[in-house]
Amino acid sequence: MFRYSICTCADADIYRKQCKAIEKNIPFKRKEPELADVDGSLAQIYTSENGRIIVHNSAYYNEVFVESEFDLLPFFSK
Repeated sequence: MFRYSICTCADADIYRKQCKAIEKNIPFKRKEPELADVDGSLAQIYTSENGRIIVHNSAYYNEVFVESEFDLLPFFSK
């Protein structure tokens, strides 16, 4: 599992920008409905042929981060 820290504080705007960047740069087959927790955390799950990608806006960890079953850096090094 790969983990990428995007921002060291929870931020809905940065979370949404990260979701748009994933959608623009990584081919995916399915986008799940956005998940929202009672503490205000958000998560967006994408499924691609290489595995799952989860973008988190976590109130619990106070962080925006991405977890992926495959390395995302090659998609952003263009």
